[in-house]
Amino acid sequence: MTSNVKDNALPAVMLDRSDERLKHEAGIGGAVRAFIDRVRSGDLGSLPVVVGLALIWTVFASLNPIFLSSNNLVNLLFDCSTVGVIALGIVCVLMVGEIDLSVGSISGFASAIVGTLWVNQGWPVALAILAAVAVGGLIGSLYALLYNRLGMPSFVATLSGLLAVLGMQLYILGSTGSINLPYGSVMVNFGQMLVMPRLLAHVLAAVPGVVMLATGIRTISRRREANLSAPSLGSIVLRAAATTLVLEIIVLYLNQDRGIPWMFGLFVGLVMLMNYALTRTQWGRSMTAVGGNREAARRAGINVRRIYASAFVLCSMLAALGGVLSASRLASASQQAGTGDVNLNAIAAAVIGGTSLFGGRGNAYSALLGIIVIQSIANGLTLLDLSSSLRYMITGGVLAIAVIVDSLARRSRVSHGRA
Repeated sequence: MTSNVKDNALPAVMLDRSDERLKHEAGIGGAVRAFIDRVRSGDLGSLPVVVGLALIWTVFASLNPIFLSSNNLVNLLFDCSTVGVIALGIVCVLMVGEIDLSVGSISGFASAIVGTLWVNQGWPVALAILAAVAVGGLIGSLYALLYNRLGMPSFVATLSGLLAVLGMQLYILGSTGSINLPYGSVMVNFGQMLVMPRLLAHVLAAVPGVVMLATGIRTISRRREANLSAPSLGSIVLRAAATTLVLEIIVLYLNQDRGIPWMFGLFVGLVMLMNYALTRTQWGRSMTAVGGNREAARRAGINVRRIYASAFVLCSMLAALGGVLSASRLASASQQAGTGDVNLNAIAAAVIGGTSLFGGRGNAYSALLGIIVIQSIANGLTLLDLSSSLRYMITGGVLAIAVIVDSLARRSRVSHGRA
């Protein structure tokens, strides 16, 4: 009888503690204290990558002032978009604790499909792009089948897929080995020159702040209706205003040259859409649950196989889309597309950005932050006319540091939870 009373009282105690925590976080000072508490508990979020990016930019800017010029930063955004979209797919599979080693080959295969169907077969370019992305989805479905039904580890399934897809890419390109895309076409212009109108760029830069403010006000209203403590309106307004100010300054600076590339806008739009799906939908919560503890998720009624399948399919489709963007950037589809360090950079970007290799933790903005770090290193070394070997070594070192930080943070969270 006593045990039942204690069990029934436990939720009330937990609610009281949650309410006290929210009171502690109310106000600007409370938000700062809450942030410090989260860092101490091992929840670092994007802090390490932001600090690392600031250090990288400071070093390169001191060695070559051209690095932070608006023209160079616009080129940087163009270069970030192609592999960044692929890295966004990697975030999906890492969230469930798996890996896809074939994203580079899928991107190259997709570019070859677009070149073959559009240039050689005369298909409309939009239909060729849809076909390439659909083929990527079919490849992801095959990985899901091998994993869910046959129990093949994702490492082995996607490694074999890497080789098979690369073979198909070489086959459809034929003896010529490359297909040049028409200069002046919408697709090539999109990847090389098209930028947003300046006024539109400023309007879009204000959207995140407006969304933050609206979401915060709605949260306050709902919590007050439930007689729960709510964060202060002042802290929400401050965060929204700071975000808007920073984004508007960035847009103003980039508009001194060409402006914001439409391709980068597409990438950011996909990041925001994925972030909403991961944080605001049942599917996103299920992704986190499966990555954190598969068996617990299954017992909670989550269709684990379906979640794994969605992760593999999304990863492959985004890899195919990244290949299409790469073809538009290079104005060609060739045997070299998707090879080299595309695989490694996509995986490294997701991990460096903050997605855990252990599954269950990460967000869509990991791909955005991580690819900016990697491309900043490549761009800065190119401006300094240094060997590409240094880029590999530095990127490898940054990746190692990111994994070490993730491991230490995970250990800190575990020990903090026990305490």
